[in-house]
Amino acid sequence: MTSADESAAPDTDQERIPLTIAQLADHAGVSIATVSKVVNGRDNVAPETRNLVEDLIRRYGYRRQKRPVKAAPLVDVVFHELRGLYGIEIINGVEAVARRHHLRVVVSELGGRRTPGRGWVEDVLTTRPTGVISVFAELTADQHQQFRSRDIPLVFVDPADDPRPDSASVGSNNWSGGLAAARHLLGLGHRRIAVITGPEHVLSARARLDGYRTALDLAGVPVDPALVRIGDYQIADGRHHTRELLRLSDPPTAIVAGNDGEALGVYQAVAEAGLRVPDDLSVVGYDDLPMAEWCIPPLTTVRQPLREMASSATEMLLALARGESLPQRRIELATELIVRGSTAPPYRA
Repeated sequence: MTSADESAAPDTDQERIPLTIAQLADHAGVSIATVSKVVNGRDNVAPETRNLVEDLIRRYGYRRQKRPVKAAPLVDVVFHELRGLYGIEIINGVEAVARRHHLRVVVSELGGRRTPGRGWVEDVLTTRPTGVISVFAELTADQHQQFRSRDIPLVFVDPADDPRPDSASVGSNNWSGGLAAARHLLGLGHRRIAVITGPEHVLSARARLDGYRTALDLAGVPVDPALVRIGDYQIADGRHHTRELLRLSDPPTAIVAGNDGEALGVYQAVAEAGLRVPDDLSVVGYDDLPMAEWCIPPLTTVRQPLREMASSATEMLLALARGESLPQRRIELATELIVRGSTAPPYRA
């Protein structure tokens, strides 16, 4: 029989005293075993009961009794979509750090969805990894709280949206990358410079577009809305938008692509039109994936340090798992313009 001090929850939200499993069970009117299932991510709990217990955890917090459950020696890396060399670079960066700490790496993929569903969250809560690295994906406020209440650290790599103030994240300076790409083309004499971006709601796409606009503005070159195309970071976007751009009465002499995949699509559309890169159209990509160097001609691109971003995120994750405070919760690594053979002065010059 528990004492009043042990079983009573705070009467006001101001006290915010974390509850034990026994106290949670008492307030939810369910068994300790049921609360334990919810806390440990088991799926054999009625949705109404799960929601009730999770609401109590969000409201008051959860206090582990005695010694905490030992975390599994693995890092869970979740991608919104896993395709191409971008993901390989990230995984290699995570593994380089995880291997030194004798941790295994588990990879999850959300099938193109930005936010993971309940099934993935329950799997993570059940497995209890050392931590989770989320790549280009977002979590809901409730999912953040679920991880926090179970002491599972979370770090974002290349976050799709502005990170929460209390979140740890690693990205790159996308604004500077977009600025450098456009400035390079302006320096070659281009004035009709098109841009094919990523999705409008994605942080990196907005920042790269802002950098492009800033470069043109500083050079006194008006931004022509007809030259700004919204893509989805896919090869097909580069091909489709370039076809349309080349049909304009005053087509561009250069294109800044949102990533190297879109740049490859630009190459395809240029070849279909019987034109050549860079003789008829200069192209700048973004990321500097290994394929960029092997394009014909080799692709001028903005190098995003993907492996370093993933390695830094893993180091942050392990520091959080040890209970350490981070000197900074947001790390932004520098980008670098890599000039190759896909850019040249405009043919009209």
